Amino acid sequence: MFTNLPPITKALLLANGLIFILELLLGSDTFSPFMLWPLSAGGFDAFAPGQNFLPWQLLTYGFIHDPDNIFHVLFNMLALTMFGAPLEYTWGNRRFLAFYLVCVVGAGLCQLFVASWMAQGGQAYPTVGASGGVFGLLLAYGMLFPNQRVMLLIPPIPMKARTLVIVYGAIELLLGFSGWQPGVAHFAHLGGMLFGWLLIRYWRGQPPFGKSGPPRPRIVR
Repeated sequence: MFTNLPPITKALLLANGLIFILELLLGSDTFSPFMLWPLSAGGFDAFAPGQNFLPWQLLTYGFIHDPDNIFHVLFNMLALTMFGAPLEYTWGNRRFLAFYLVCVVGAGLCQLFVASWMAQGGQAYPTVGASGGVFGLLLAYGMLFPNQRVMLLIPPIPMKARTLVIVYGAIELLLGFSGWQPGVAHFAHLGGMLFGWLLIRYWRGQPPFGKSGPPRPRIVR
């Protein structure tokens, strides 16, 4: 199955898997400068060794996972395979990679804003994981293949992709504002979906980006 995956999806899986193994071998503290730290953790310091916000963290955090929670990386990689492969076949390699990275960075920006605000006067914690990019892929899959039937793992319920996106979005919104599931970057998940939606709207030339100028390529049926 792995050999049949498109190249960018395969490369993302390999990158996440390799970094996870290195975390197990070297310890997660080694990768602290590449985790996404709130601005309030120390502000911007280009020479800080760790536990400070640095610009590249908006991208690198999406390739780091908690080595004590193997299910986090496994579920993210499963979702990357399920939704990423068909999207890459549809869009092509470059557009798919651009979309995924925009979702990772967009999710990081949303989480950075929320985490920096919540960390005022308290201990700052980093954000890690590919979930922001994965939720962006989920949103895109629901928009491109809204009537495709998908199966949830827990619980094992089949539903249309469009319904799955709505359900997951509503759950993340509820958990994010209620605080019922602390320690999870719910606003990063929502940020990945938001920036994915905005990018698809931009490619389509739809509001809020308007229809002025030369027509952009249509990417959906």
